Amino acid sequence: MADGEEAPLPNSWEKDLAEALEEGGCDFETVRNIVQGRPLPPVLRAKVWKIALNVVGKGDSLASWYGCLDLPEQSIIHKDCQELIDQLSVPEEEKSVLFLDIESVITFYCKSRNVRYSSSLGWIHLLKPLVQLQIPRSDLYNSFYAIMNKYIPRDCFLKGRPFHLFRLLLQYHEPELCSFLDTKKMTPDSYALNWLGSLFSYSCSPGVTQAIWDGYLQQADPFFIYFVMLIILVNAKDVILAQESESKEEMMKFLEASPGSLEVDDIEDLFSLAQYYCGKTPASFRKDNHSLFGSSLLGLKDDDTDLSQALCLAVSVSEILQANQMQGEGVRFFVVDCRPAEQYNAGHLSTAFHLDSDLMLQNPSEFAQSVKSLLEAQKQSIESGSIAGGEHLCFMGSGREEEDMYMNMVLAHFLQKNKEYVSIARGGFMALQQHLADINVEGPENGYGHWIASTSGSRSSINSSVDGDSPNGSSDGKGVKSLVNKMTVALKTKSVNLKEKVISFIENTSTPVDRITFTLPWPEKSSMERHVSSSDRLGKPYRGVKPVFSIGDEEEYDTDEIDSSSMSDDDRKEVVNIQTWINKPDVKHHFPCNEVKENGHMFPSHLLVTATHMYCLREIPSRRGLSYIQSRQALNSVVKITSKKKHPELITFKYGNSNTSGVEILAVERYLIPNAGDATKAIKQQIMKVLDALES
Repeated sequence: MADGEEAPLPNSWEKDLAEALEEGGCDFETVRNIVQGRPLPPVLRAKVWKIALNVVGKGDSLASWYGCLDLPEQSIIHKDCQELIDQLSVPEEEKSVLFLDIESVITFYCKSRNVRYSSSLGWIHLLKPLVQLQIPRSDLYNSFYAIMNKYIPRDCFLKGRPFHLFRLLLQYHEPELCSFLDTKKMTPDSYALNWLGSLFSYSCSPGVTQAIWDGYLQQADPFFIYFVMLIILVNAKDVILAQESESKEEMMKFLEASPGSLEVDDIEDLFSLAQYYCGKTPASFRKDNHSLFGSSLLGLKDDDTDLSQALCLAVSVSEILQANQMQGEGVRFFVVDCRPAEQYNAGHLSTAFHLDSDLMLQNPSEFAQSVKSLLEAQKQSIESGSIAGGEHLCFMGSGREEEDMYMNMVLAHFLQKNKEYVSIARGGFMALQQHLADINVEGPENGYGHWIASTSGSRSSINSSVDGDSPNGSSDGKGVKSLVNKMTVALKTKSVNLKEKVISFIENTSTPVDRITFTLPWPEKSSMERHVSSSDRLGKPYRGVKPVFSIGDEEEYDTDEIDSSSMSDDDRKEVVNIQTWINKPDVKHHFPCNEVKENGHMFPSHLLVTATHMYCLREIPSRRGLSYIQSRQALNSVVKITSKKKHPELITFKYGNSNTSGVEILAVERYLIPNAGDATKAIKQQIMKVLDALES
C-alpha cells in the first residue's frame, strides 16, 4: 500500500454491526436486521454466531467436571482430535491446549448425553468451524451443544429418518432425479450423510463453510439445510443423469464431493434458490417433522409415521383448507378425490376433482381419459383464479387403508410419470371430517362451511349449507360448487345440460396434454370375466390336518397379514436372463404379469411355474432382457389363492404352513395377470399334484 493511503473503511452495515455488538445487549433480531443474510466480517463472526446460537452469557458446563478422559472409545476420540489439529493453522505452542479443549468437549458431551462416540458421527467436522473462531473452551462446548441440539437432526445416521424425509422432498420437486437415484439404489444417506451431519463442513472449504453457516444461523430454521441440500442436487442434475453408465460407487463419490465445488460467491445464489424451493413446499413438511430437531425430551414420543414406507409427501387437511383460501404466492393445492363414486357423491370437498381409482382396473381407457380431464381442469382452474386452482396435486382417499389401496396405485403412476408437486392428504376424507368437526365448522364466524358439498342430493353430515349453484350463477366462492366440481359431475353424469366448455373438454378426447399421458399395461375390458369363484374351493388335507389350500373371492385385503414387500428388495436378489429361464426344461407354465405392492407400485414381471415351485422374475427397466428373482415359493406352501370380485385379474397368493392350531400366513404376494383364469387353473392343478404326491 502506498504511503499516505488508508485502508478502505468497512461497509456501513459492518460499522453498524460492530457498534451494536460493542454496546452489548445486542439481540438476535437486531443482528439479523443489520446483516440481512450477508457474509459476516471475520472479526465479528464469533460474536454473531454466539448470539445466533443463544450461548452469550451461558456458564461453563465443564467447570465441575474432573476432566477424566476415560471413555471406552477414548483412543478413537484422541486420534480424531489429532487429525483435526493437524488440519488447522495453529502456532505450535498453542496446539496442546487446543487439542485438550477439543477432546474434553467431545468426551464431556458423550458422558453428559450418554452417547457412544464414533468417527462416522462427523463431530470433528462440525467442531472445525467453531475451533477456527478461537473462542474459550466454555463457549466452544456451549456452541457445539447448541448446534447439535438445534441444527443436527436426531437419527442422523445410515437409513435414518432425516434421509427418508429428504428423499420425499427430492421426489416432490425433482421426481425424475429421485427416480433415477432410486433405480441406482442410491439413497440419500449414502451420499448426504456428511452433508447433514457436518452442515457441509466435511466437503466444503473453510471459507465456504463459514459463508454457509453465516446464512444458515441467521435463518434460524433447522429445516433450511434440507433446501440447501436440494439445490446442490438440482444444480448437479444434468451431470447425474448423464452418468447412466457409471458405477454406483463412482456416482456416490461424485455426489458426496459435489458441495466441494462451491465457492463463496455462490452462496448468495444458493440461498436464494433454497428460499424459492422452500416457498414451493407444503408447510406440513416442517410441522409434521418438527420432532427431528430439538432436545431429546421433546422427541421421546415416537413418531408412528414410517417415512421409509411413505409413497410421497403427506399434507395435513388443515393446510389444504387454509392454503386455498389464501391469495397470492404460496402453495395452493388442486385436490383429487380418489374415493368410489358413492362415497364422493355422499359428501366431498367442494373444490375437489373426482377421479375414481376403481376405474384403473375396471375401465382403463375411461380412466386415462379422466386423467386428461383432470389435468385440463387443473390448468383451467389456475388460469381462472379459482379457489380450487393450484399447481400442487394432492390426492385424497377415504382414510381407510383397505379402501385406499387403489388410490395408492393411481398415485404411484403419477409418480412414475415424474409428475412434480404430488402429495397425499394425511388421513383422507375421514381426517377432513374430523378437522371440520373439531373447529366447529358450523359456527357463523367460521369460513370453512362452504368446503363440504354433495352431488347426490344428500346433505353432508358436517354441513348442510352447500349444494347446487348460487342464484347469480357464480361458479366460485362460498356456498357454491367450483368449476372443478362441475367438471367432476360431468364425468359421472355426461349431462348435456352442463356448460358448453365443460362438455367440450370432456368430449374432446384428442386434445393433447403436455404434462402427463398414460399408457397403462392393463388387460382389455373383454378379458374382465369371472375366473375364480367360491364354488371352486378344492383342497387335500396336509398330513391329517384339515384342508387349508383354497381358491375363492376376496372381499378385503387382510392388512394384518405379512406382505412379501416387507422383505428387503435390494440385497437378496439374483439377476437372471428372462428368456433363458422361460426356456428352462423344468418350467411348465409362464404368465406375464405385474407384481402389485401394498403401496400401489406395479412392476412388470413374469410368473414361472415348475413342478414344485413358483418364481417371480421382476424386469429390470435399465437392463433389457434381465430380471431379478423377486421371489421363489414352494407350491406346497400356497395356502390360499383369492381374487377381488370387482377386479378378477388381481390375484393374491398367500403362503404359509399348517398345523393342528391352524394356518400361519408367512407371506402375501399380489399380481395383476391378464389371463388370470388360465393362470390360476394351471397353478391350482400343479399344487394339487404336489399335495397328492406328499400325501401318497
